[in-house]
Amino acid sequence: MQKIRTCLWFDDQAPEAATFYVSVFPNSRIAGVTRHLEGTPGPTGSVMTVEFVLDGVEFVALNGGTKYPFSPAVSLVANCATQEEVDRLWQRLCDDGKEVQCGWLTDKYGVSWRVVPVALMEMLSEADTAASQRAIAVMLGMKKLDIATLQRAYDNA
Repeated sequence: MQKIRTCLWFDDQAPEAATFYVSVFPNSRIAGVTRHLEGTPGPTGSVMTVEFVLDGVEFVALNGGTKYPFSPAVSLVANCATQEEVDRLWQRLCDDGKEVQCGWLTDKYGVSWRVVPVALMEMLSEADTAASQRAIAVMLGMKKLDIATLQRAYDNA
């Protein structure tokens, strides 16, 4: 078991959300389900938590009720090696969700994601701050990030 895991608090969609996320990412699976026992806050026998693994990283989805909604203050970041991966994850995670800006989106469950090309992070960590600034300026006008467009801005082409 991973020492530190992220717990996502859903109203009552934990099993549905975990199943969806597992279908989006490779090397993913449902790892376990716990159910409410008599005397716990939920209906006896209903799903309390779903443990799941996304590309090797462990998460817990909790059916906790409507007390705590998701907000963009906490988001999940999907680092992508290729534009094809950016496109695929963006399309799947945006399905019934909402595109935001700068690679951010909110999925159909209200979870905020950032779908980020690794190439962008490399551009932003280079010593050439003028080139990095050009890439950032272009990124600010995008929703889904486009590696070729970011690279052209970075290269000043």
